[in-house]
Amino acid sequence: MNPLSVLRDSLYFFRRHLPNILQLCLPLVVLEALFTQLLYRQMGDQASPAYGMLVSLLFYPLYSAALILYLDTRSNGHETPKRDLFARAVQLWPQLALLILISSLLIMAGLALFIFPGVWIMINLVFAEYLLVLRGRPVVQAMRESASMTTGHFMRIMICVVGVLAPIWLIDGLLLMAFPEPAPGVELALDSLSGFLQLFSTVVLYRLFMLLEPLPDR
Repeated sequence: MNPLSVLRDSLYFFRRHLPNILQLCLPLVVLEALFTQLLYRQMGDQASPAYGMLVSLLFYPLYSAALILYLDTRSNGHETPKRDLFARAVQLWPQLALLILISSLLIMAGLALFIFPGVWIMINLVFAEYLLVLRGRPVVQAMRESASMTTGHFMRIMICVVGVLAPIWLIDGLLLMAFPEPAPGVELALDSLSGFLQLFSTVVLYRLFMLLEPLPDR
């Protein structure tokens, strides 16, 4: 498994299916950014980041599950109507939101100890969402199987994750320097752009998931 090949293949898929991914995910990404912006304006500058996390728990599981289902159907040569993808995403929302909440708390706890434990936990849980959405695993089992799948592949997965996030962080930094005090509309556009670009990581991790998932027993 070559990380550069994974990134290249994922970028090709993302570019080829960009119009569909935009239609599928961007409205919810914009709503998430808008709700977060309104919440922090209402709560003031001293508002806890936990409020933003709660907003993300409302929206992220929906468009994340819909995108994962889209990736799986298109990769298998099928085409499912977007309304069916969203209907399934709504059904999966409670379990996926719980999984994301537990994963986020574990990662933050690891980062609070030292940086590496948080990164180690994050890498070990990268496939949990896919196992829950695509294979119907319960929350705890999805986390355990994800950790099992990543065994022996930590550095390659890490390279792929950094290869996705580093350019996004660079873009975010450049935009922050270009717009240090953006107007509300510009801030919404920037947050929406950042949130949408981060969906590329979902495509990359799906590609890794398909490469690393054990073949079913015959």
